[in-house]
Amino acid sequence: MHEAIGSTSDHCATLAAAGEPGGLAVLALRQTKGRGSRGRGWQSPIGNLSLSVLLRPSGSLSDAAGWPLLTGIAVADAVRPLLPDPTALVLKWPNDVLLRGRKLAGILIDTALDNAGGLRWLIIGIGANLAVAPDVPGRVTACLPDEGVIPPPPEEFARNLLGHLARWHSVLQLEGFAAIRAAWLARAHPVGTALTVAFADQRVEGTFEGLSPEGHLVLRTMAGVRTFSTGEVLFSPS
Repeated sequence: MHEAIGSTSDHCATLAAAGEPGGLAVLALRQTKGRGSRGRGWQSPIGNLSLSVLLRPSGSLSDAAGWPLLTGIAVADAVRPLLPDPTALVLKWPNDVLLRGRKLAGILIDTALDNAGGLRWLIIGIGANLAVAPDVPGRVTACLPDEGVIPPPPEEFARNLLGHLARWHSVLQLEGFAAIRAAWLARAHPVGTALTVAFADQRVEGTFEGLSPEGHLVLRTMAGVRTFSTGEVLFSPS
């Protein structure tokens, strides 16, 4: 555990490049250069979770697509028992954990490939607003005290979360990705939810139809069913 660090994921990447074996977890009480998805910064005030985990799984880059889903399940399983109303927490594809529609946690996956195109290492970065909901322009955030919950210390929450990650990793190894897909769908917003997918300079509106066997988003649009492997998902006005 570090009192303060630039980025837990960047620290993991430096160690990974130096040969650190998989299984390392790096926790910081405060990040000064936290990273979010799509090049955004991630605010990490004291009391919130800033955790990164280094893994060395076999497989290709396409296999890494399932890790945000698996990690989201683990985060949801760690948070839900703390909430008076566990149904207030839902997963949004591919890497957001929402509390009453507001962002409670985010997941960032970093990878490196070997010369044959296989995964050399994979880093899971997890940020969760345990104690404080940062003021983020253009984003609505949430924290556990919003629900009347006294937030656990980050190190206690991290130990619990790592246990859930290990359990779901075992499920992946024993039962395959179909089990992860089913578990994610059981914790996500329901089929039929109005969504907008934004990517490049396009915005596609439709309703949530589920996930493909590979874990990609399936959206029912006016022009038919479309599948997305990337994009930012927004809840459409009802």
